[in-house]
Amino acid sequence: MSSIRIECVLRENCRCGESPVWEEASNSLLFVDIPAKKVCRWDSLSKHVQRVAVDAPVSSVALRQLGGYVATIGTKFCALNWEDQSVFVLATVDKDKTNNRFNDGKVDPAGRYFAGTMAEETAPAVLERHQGSLYSLFPDHNVKKYFDQVDISNGLDWSLDHKIFYYIDSLSYAVDAFDYDLHTGQISNRRSVYKMEKDEQIPDGMCIDAEGKLWVACYNGGRVIRLDPETGKRLQTVKLPVDKTTSCCFGGKDYSEMYVTCARDGMDAEGLLRQPDAGGIFKITGLGVKGIAPYSYAG
Repeated sequence: MSSIRIECVLRENCRCGESPVWEEASNSLLFVDIPAKKVCRWDSLSKHVQRVAVDAPVSSVALRQLGGYVATIGTKFCALNWEDQSVFVLATVDKDKTNNRFNDGKVDPAGRYFAGTMAEETAPAVLERHQGSLYSLFPDHNVKKYFDQVDISNGLDWSLDHKIFYYIDSLSYAVDAFDYDLHTGQISNRRSVYKMEKDEQIPDGMCIDAEGKLWVACYNGGRVIRLDPETGKRLQTVKLPVDKTTSCCFGGKDYSEMYVTCARDGMDAEGLLRQPDAGGIFKITGLGVKGIAPYSYAG
């Protein structure tokens, strides 16, 4: 077993860092700071950070095949031109719910951008329940709504054979699975594959590794956990020096490093003194497993 190393590679002080995505072409990590309304790109070679400000909470970012990125901003699916920092709206959801915003999102293996919504929080994880829905933006810019009654739409990914869609609604304290039809983008047969244990707290962002196991960031739990979705068993726990771990992705050379985002919002002064790296970007090496490259939006 190789020794696991955890380091804070960027002390960004994110209020709520989220949606880490590795961009191989630029050796960079993309991520967002939701309430700060910023999309950030950290160059792992030069250590330089570029930040683009947008006009509403930005909850996820993803690569785009045409160049630039896509992002979920407020209740809009948007294209983001990095060079001139311009934002172009592709579609809007939840038009009847003025208090809603998008939360986590990710692109599926066919190039559709999946993302779900939630009610705006009054405090971290405190919100009007059952207000959210899960959507995907197809490459032709049409939006499909899958289901509603969601509390906090969160982590998502697809099995290595693309036949299962994994999904987290945070306040269900579980990881769910659906049968997935890659050709049509349809989902069916929802079931739970993992129930959180009490000290694991709130399931947040999620990614899959090259062995088909799931990694879930545990908000308020200060850890990422590795799960076997077939047995429902936890295989590994990696604790971090911050409590509010929000999401994770693989990146770096051969996708052998894990990057973890976290939050500062909701921490008191004493907590921030105890955890000076809260809101930073963490890199975990020595996990002994690799991830897979992220997919790019095809529209």
